[in-house]
Order: sequence, then structure tokens, then C-alpha cells
Amino acid sequence: MMDAPLRPTPPRLAQATYRIFDLSLGDMLWSRRSLSLALLVGGSVMVALVLRTVVAIQPRALPRINGVTIGGPALFGMMIWLLYIRFVVPVLGVFYGTALMADEIEDKTITYLFTRPIPRSAVLFGKYLAYMACTLLLVLPSVVVVYFLVVPLGGGSIGGSFPALAADLGMLAAGLAAYGAVFALVGALFRRPLVAGLVFAFGWEPAVMLFPGYLKRLTVGYYLQALVPHAMPQDSAVSVVMQMFLEVPSVAVSLLMLGLITAGTLWLAGRTVERREYVLSQ
Repeated sequence: MMDAPLRPTPPRLAQATYRIFDLSLGDMLWSRRSLSLALLVGGSVMVALVLRTVVAIQPRALPRINGVTIGGPALFGMMIWLLYIRFVVPVLGVFYGTALMADEIEDKTITYLFTRPIPRSAVLFGKYLAYMACTLLLVLPSVVVVYFLVVPLGGGSIGGSFPALAADLGMLAAGLAAYGAVFALVGALFRRPLVAGLVFAFGWEPAVMLFPGYLKRLTVGYYLQALVPHAMPQDSAVSVVMQMFLEVPSVAVSLLMLGLITAGTLWLAGRTVERREYVLSQ
């Protein structure tokens, strides 16, 4: 009697996640969404280029706070806070994170993916890793370009500000990871995830950050913005901005909470994908 042929062993979660990541990265990098958001990130570079040009023409154009001229390192820190932390990072998280599963549903390819002999959650995890690679490739180079354009203004030292640049890059990576995981969960839970994500990022978070109490501890922005004063250069001009942070957690607490938010919401998103029945509209 002949032995029955052995069935191939389904790939484990890590192997399946890598396969989905490899499959998704190229499509995500060259998607219309990435090209549109690359223009958004390029806007920060254009702001820095205009600022550099204006100061080259008129050196006294540098702004002042309480009679103190804001140098290049301080301007760079403020751009990281106002442009990247408050706007670019949440926007990338919303538009990529909510689309991780929504795009597959809209394109009616989710059924094909779920018929493969892989864990369902591997689809989400692989696409999340592709999101991280794609957004880091968009954001971090632009930050470095802004750094070299802005920091030398007013006699700022490029070499002396490298530790602040490294802290900024790490802070932005942590923000992209946390926002992406949160909005991946939103995309796994809701039929219209983009609307829910925009309300959370630009409605809920800014509103609760303005009021005292514990609700702000339920936001990503509370812990991410707590890292800003530690990453910004310590000079008299920036200290004025730092005074706005009257009550913030420590660096260790902020990093711990961002890690817990990322891991927890990503795990919940994976569980949701495993259990949810996806019905495609005709």
C-alpha cells in the first residue's frame, strides 16, 4: 500500500508576514497614495527652502521670541513639532493605516488573500511592515534635507545638532509606528475607516489635549509630544516653547506607552481580522 502524499506545511506567522510584506511593499511605494503623500512631505522641504532663501537675502528676517533671535537649530525643532508631529505623521498614519485592509476590500482581493494557507493576521502584519518601510522612506529623508537647510541659519552648528536630529528621527519613527497601529485597528473595525481615523486624529486628539484630566492619556499625541522638549535643542528661544508643556510624562514612560499602544492595537487588529467575516459588496 502506497503512503498518502504529505501535504505541504502552511507557513508560520512570521514567514507568512514576510511574504505579504514582500508582496505589498512595491505596490505601496508606487501607489497613487504614496505619490500624493510624497508631495505633502515635500511641502516641508519647500518651506525650509523658502526660509533659507529669505534669510540669505535678508539675514534679519529670522523671527524673535522675547527679543531673542531664534537660531537654525530652534527653527528646525519647531518645524519638527508643528509640521511633522502635529500634521505629517498623523496624516500618514490615517491614510495608510486605515487602508491596510480597506484597500483589499475595495479591490475585492481580500478573498484571494484569505484563501491562501496562511494566518489571516499575517495579511495585516505584513502590510503594516510595508507601511512602516514606505513611510520611513518618505519622512526620514525629508527631515534630513530640512535639517541641512534650516540648522545653519543664524550661525547654527550642523555637527553640534546631530544628537537632536537622531532624537527627532527616532521620535518620528515611534510616532509612525503608533499611529499606524492605531489606524490599522480602526481599519479592521469600521466599514468607513478613513472618516473615523480623521475624526480621531484631528478631532478627538486635539480636543482632549486642550483640557485637563486623564482623557489625554488615551491619545498617541500626548506621549509623542512629550518627547518633543527632550529632542529639541536646549537654548533660550526654545525654552519658551517648552514652557507650553506644563505636565508631560518622562521619556521612559512616553516610550513605554508608545510601545504598548503600538503592540496592543496591532495585536487587537490582528485578532479582529482573524475573527471578522468580510462581505464584499457587488
